[in-house]
Amino acid sequence: MEDNKKDFDIVKIMKVIPHRYPMLLVDRILEIDEKKVVGKKCVSMDEHFFQGHYPQHPVMPGVLIIESLAQTGAMLISYYIENVEEKVPYFVKIDRVKFRKPVFPGDVLINECVLKEHKGNFFVLECKSYVDEKVVCEGELTAAIVDKER
Repeated sequence: MEDNKKDFDIVKIMKVIPHRYPMLLVDRILEIDEKKVVGKKCVSMDEHFFQGHYPQHPVMPGVLIIESLAQTGAMLISYYIENVEEKVPYFVKIDRVKFRKPVFPGDVLINECVLKEHKGNFFVLECKSYVDEKVVCEGELTAAIVDKER
């Protein structure tokens, strides 16, 4: 990664992780170092999933909150990967996830992931997602880094 470890915009994020619209669920990296990353996702009523997920009472699906956390965590994992454009992070395990509050259109998710363990190509992250400084989701995510080509 480059020397400036703060404030990655969407263009820089797309150089690191393979996701694209509509599955790119992190808009900005606010803070990053080798142990912690903080990212932001602005939740808009224009999001594709609100059309079919409780359309009369729009709530962000919990699995997409987890995906947003995972994408934020992938930015942290990229610190440890040479040739990041040739690798891809895969979920291996999701543990102890708790959804504390619903996320609605207009909310801003602040995702925080802290590196708990790193062994070889495996990374364990403690993650929390906040809206208005209140935890809306938390859990432990494990990812494995693999080559893009099989």
